[in-house]
Amino acid sequence: MSSILEQIFAAKREELAATRKRVSFTEICSAADAAPATRDFEAALRARRPAIIAEVKRASPSKGDIFPGLNPGAIAREYAAGGATCISVLTDRHFKGKLEDLHAVRAAVELPLLRKDFMFDAYQVYEARAAGADCILLIAAMLSGSVMGELAAIARELKMAALVEVHNEAEFVTAREIGASLVGINNRDLHSFVTDLAVTERLLSRQQSDALIISESGIDTPQDIVRLDRAGARGFLIGESLLRGGEPRAKLAALLDALSGGDSR
Repeated sequence: MSSILEQIFAAKREELAATRKRVSFTEICSAADAAPATRDFEAALRARRPAIIAEVKRASPSKGDIFPGLNPGAIAREYAAGGATCISVLTDRHFKGKLEDLHAVRAAVELPLLRKDFMFDAYQVYEARAAGADCILLIAAMLSGSVMGELAAIARELKMAALVEVHNEAEFVTAREIGASLVGINNRDLHSFVTDLAVTERLLSRQQSDALIISESGIDTPQDIVRLDRAGARGFLIGESLLRGGEPRAKLAALLDALSGGDSR
């Protein structure tokens, strides 16, 4: 790893060490056990086409502020009303997120939730469940196959899904080897933060998988979704284009209306 991802990972290790001093592993496991039942994240995605994972995201390291003053619960309700299948909540401070955002979204909507963060330790999986997550993100660019397998197994024990995120062929193969049933192809390179929708097309033209494929990053228009659907993606994680400038409900509804009407095809 190098560059932006390496810096974030180093910061996450420090943050986790501080968190564990405040809340012990035993305490976070107890909180996870006491959390309300999970919603089936994967089943929700498989039941819709296109399935939209709408993201609650204040900012990004590459783009700066996206939605200053964002209210996580209010945005989640807008997404639900606009037709989102699931909701992703960025809880990492490099995106101006926090774990409390996940709590707020869980209290606001009934849709299945993804905790989107840089996860590398069992503690974070239990922490996600305690905060109301139904799915965790495992990023292949920062984790070995064995660690991803271990964290995915913990997620399954907690009745959560695991979305394994890949960006190249080697990572795609690793996701397949650990039996990932949800694979997210990130069109953004986490080392450079450069985005290219052709990443999804290229990987799906070269690799076969029984997993449900989610295309992530850089998706702005109905035409983008049609293009990626043709490549083999069945779900789409969208945040910035729905949030920037406001009116996320109207933007999401218009996107889905254009697709259902067939005008973009």
